[in-house]
Amino acid sequence: MSNKLKETLANKIDQLKQNPESGKLSFKTRTHLVNGVLTNASIRKFNLNVDEPHELGGSDIAPNPVELVLAALGTCQEIVYSAYAEVLGFKLDAVNIDVKGNLDLNGLFGTVEKTVPGFEEIEYETEIISNESEENIRQLITLVESHCPVLDTLTRPIPVSGKVKIRQSKAAA
Repeated sequence: MSNKLKETLANKIDQLKQNPESGKLSFKTRTHLVNGVLTNASIRKFNLNVDEPHELGGSDIAPNPVELVLAALGTCQEIVYSAYAEVLGFKLDAVNIDVKGNLDLNGLFGTVEKTVPGFEEIEYETEIISNESEENIRQLITLVESHCPVLDTLTRPIPVSGKVKIRQSKAAA
């Protein structure tokens, strides 16, 4: 499988060099509230439940949105580590990432003024297991930390916009 990944990535890189506009993609998801705080996200051909733990009124049958943000950061970095290692011909035995976010519920519930509802900080610790030289691993770390889409999204201010459509439900007969 390693050769297939390297070949796929090399082909994509060549395609992008020849036509940079082909790199512009849009990713989409559609979500809906199921019941209480249980929601469902449709992503491509996948369905993912999202819930809250019992202490936040959920049934604790799935991760919550902020946990998914942390998982997105860790998994995105692992994918980028794997991809760059393949392209560079580096051998990685394992990459494990622990991600922790600190959040103050006072921001969510508006119980203390000037408390943000989102993460106050996010920390991650990466463990790389490899027989590659420290120089190669440092080069890989630099590439991952400068090219990981989720790390970039979380650390760079980006415009986020939205609109709300209100529709009246049909009255019960």
